[in-house]
Amino acid sequence: MLKTRTQDEWIARAQEVLPAGGLGNFDPGIFIREGKGARVWDEDGNEYIDYLIGSGPMLLGHGHPEVQEAVFEQLPRGMTFFANNAPAIELAEEICRAVPCAEQIRYVSSGGEADMYAIRLARAFTGRDKIVKFEGGYHGMSAEAQMSLAPTRLANFPQAVPDSAGIPQSVAAEMLIAPFNDPDYIRSLLAEWGDQVAGIIVEPLQRIIPPAPGFLQLLRDEADKYGIVLIYDEVVTGFRFSYGGAQELYGVAPDICTLGKIIGGGFPLAAIAGRTDIMAHFDKAAVGADNWLMQLGTLSGNPVAAVAGLKTMEILRRDGQYDRLRGLGQQIMAMATEALDAHAIPHRIVGDRTLFEIVFTDNGVTNYRDVLHSDMARTARFNTILRQEGLFKSAGKTYPCLALSDEDLTQTRTAYQRAALAIAS
Repeated sequence: MLKTRTQDEWIARAQEVLPAGGLGNFDPGIFIREGKGARVWDEDGNEYIDYLIGSGPMLLGHGHPEVQEAVFEQLPRGMTFFANNAPAIELAEEICRAVPCAEQIRYVSSGGEADMYAIRLARAFTGRDKIVKFEGGYHGMSAEAQMSLAPTRLANFPQAVPDSAGIPQSVAAEMLIAPFNDPDYIRSLLAEWGDQVAGIIVEPLQRIIPPAPGFLQLLRDEADKYGIVLIYDEVVTGFRFSYGGAQELYGVAPDICTLGKIIGGGFPLAAIAGRTDIMAHFDKAAVGADNWLMQLGTLSGNPVAAVAGLKTMEILRRDGQYDRLRGLGQQIMAMATEALDAHAIPHRIVGDRTLFEIVFTDNGVTNYRDVLHSDMARTARFNTILRQEGLFKSAGKTYPCLALSDEDLTQTRTAYQRAALAIAS
């Protein structure tokens, strides 16, 4: 029988075999043992309401019985094939029905991988090299994505600042960095560089920051004007904002988008989705060897992930699911506002009802620098108290899920009240 170990013991073991003692994703000082519904437990048995939900994919909550049943039915049939399989085709068909820009898709295993290929696809389609990225936008771990993701040294636009060692300077030379929600800057940037730009990659909701009215349409218009591929990174927003993602909610479609998290139902799965003429670059017979974009992956289109994603999406199509999700988010936002207003603590709740965060500032929040210049020390203290009060979340996002109960909401209200009181003094 396996010996039960304390969290401290697991931390010590992790430090021996993992750089910095963690997986690189989250606080290495906490080990999650299990999750059920909207709750998780750590290795010491501490219980939390989960507002991290695996960084987004567990929209239905942990261990949804229908998703589990679909997975258990698939497992005896095979776990992976490196070949076409029916669940992957069925999932692709459903994605193409749901997502406005999706005429065809290509599977990969992670959202960051999808973003890397989306950038490469834009270059293959246009024959150009430069990519426009917005400061603070997260698009995975590729060299291009690691430009001006979270810079503490603020350079003049459009200079790219690498966020990681090991990236050649030549990559920075092909990246043009712009401030999010600044239409005048984008117009001026593309007036100078537009004929050299292959793609504009953007999170329609940049981390937690919504697009200003008309901003996405401006990007659409400017991309059309200069023959640029407009890429939406919908790894987070896809099937969360609405069944058709942010592009459906905001009413502006890109040329291609990237999807992940929810489409795998908690398993590693992601996709690039877009227009047939662009996606044709994955088909050597269609475009020829010189224009072909080579892509393969051992687990791409994995059937277990596909059936989990199909069942998750089937549940999301049921009446009232998105109304319930938005209602839950609205209640949680109101709780935070009430708690902080009671102590006159300056703040903004930024984002969408399905994904948001509290930013401690007196000012509006329209781009990365607005968040960077907020009261980050107060944010850290607030999140520490929330953890102590039993809320499990990241430092920069709150993810509601459909499994939240009235009891969870009551505990959340109390946690916000106590955290607000703690940071008021």
